[in-house]
Amino acid sequence: MKTKGSRKAKINIVTLGCSKNQVDSEVLLTQLRGNGIDASHESQKDDSNIVVVNTCGFIDNAKQESIDTILRYVDAKQEGIVEKVYVTGCLSQRYKDNLEKEIPEVDAWFGTRDLSRLLKQLNANYKHELVGERILTNPSHFAYLKISEGCDRPCSFCAIPLMRGGHVSRPIDELVLEAKNLAKNGTKELLLIAQDSTYYGLDLYKKRALSELLKNLSDVEGIEWIRLHYAFPTGFPLDALDVMAERPNICKYLDIPLQHGSTKMLKLMKRGTTLEKTAELLQTIRDRVPGIAIRTTMIAGHPGETAEDFQEMVDFIEQSRFDRLGVFAYSHEENTFSHTMKDDVPAKVKQERVDAIMDLQQGISWELNQRRVGGTYKVLIDRKEGGQFIGRTEFDSPEVDNEVLLDAKENYLRIGDFISAKVTEATEFDLIATPV
Repeated sequence: MKTKGSRKAKINIVTLGCSKNQVDSEVLLTQLRGNGIDASHESQKDDSNIVVVNTCGFIDNAKQESIDTILRYVDAKQEGIVEKVYVTGCLSQRYKDNLEKEIPEVDAWFGTRDLSRLLKQLNANYKHELVGERILTNPSHFAYLKISEGCDRPCSFCAIPLMRGGHVSRPIDELVLEAKNLAKNGTKELLLIAQDSTYYGLDLYKKRALSELLKNLSDVEGIEWIRLHYAFPTGFPLDALDVMAERPNICKYLDIPLQHGSTKMLKLMKRGTTLEKTAELLQTIRDRVPGIAIRTTMIAGHPGETAEDFQEMVDFIEQSRFDRLGVFAYSHEENTFSHTMKDDVPAKVKQERVDAIMDLQQGISWELNQRRVGGTYKVLIDRKEGGQFIGRTEFDSPEVDNEVLLDAKENYLRIGDFISAKVTEATEFDLIATPV
């Protein structure tokens, strides 16, 4: 069906990449609807005449997915299905000049901090009264809360500062207001996200203020779980652990990307720490918050990584026994310090190392999950799929961590409710349970 040139704007926002991008799309959606514009997120209907693609530029696979998505909507434009295609987000921020030449059919390109300019292009005004308001694109019982933007760390492999700029913390009172608004609309779990949550507050309050933020958010009525993500290990504010241990609604869960287990590689990666300091920090975290689940990520195949360096990482993972772990094959990112080094680990070897780490972690996860069998846990019900309700314990974040499976034929449960459930069986990445 051909579009008509003068019909009223109907906007579809398409989001790629991480939860931080999801929050950006939710803010855009909220602003557009606040301006009285008909906007939706990832609409399954083909009735939008304007598409905004919010891109990811993190690693090669993510970049390719973003480009493929842009091209799909450019094709739709050429077929007359849509009238305008706009692109925003990390890929657009980083490669705008090149992309403009390669894909001239896109009507305009915007960076990660161009919200006001994008709104203006869409005939909308930035409404300050909507700060703290957000339309969620996931089930309303949990919400990502972006506590800061950008990053000041010098990690050699990372292009995020090129795409997101320097670190900017959001004020505590603004975050508390947003948390209260979310709670009023049924949100029970806040997932705190940032490029670097450890750095929170240094720019605004001249000190690391993560513990103060956690206390204030913990006091918000209706919020039953608060979960901390993306804590940089160097300079970690240990007083945040005391708050985590004291407050029952702060999950005993920490996402702390460590990236490697070899001091030599940590130095090459400019992580500002050593294997010994990292192991000491992990022990401190576990001592001060007994029972905490630690999630981390690793990178395999960074330039200069020898078989011995990789084995050190394997040994470190085996000794540390992380509850949750993800691993990336190194991606050679332009304009980073690592890009000045030779990408000397072949792609096949990188993948073999990724697979070896995941095999190791699968075994660790199986052993740790077996210990949960017979235990009773508080579980948040996320969704129903087929004959099962699917939920999570406080030790698990949505989409990336373990899930709790409950038989829907035997039990009637409501999405967004907390229940008590007894674990009867466990696999490598799932717990099978029955409500108590």
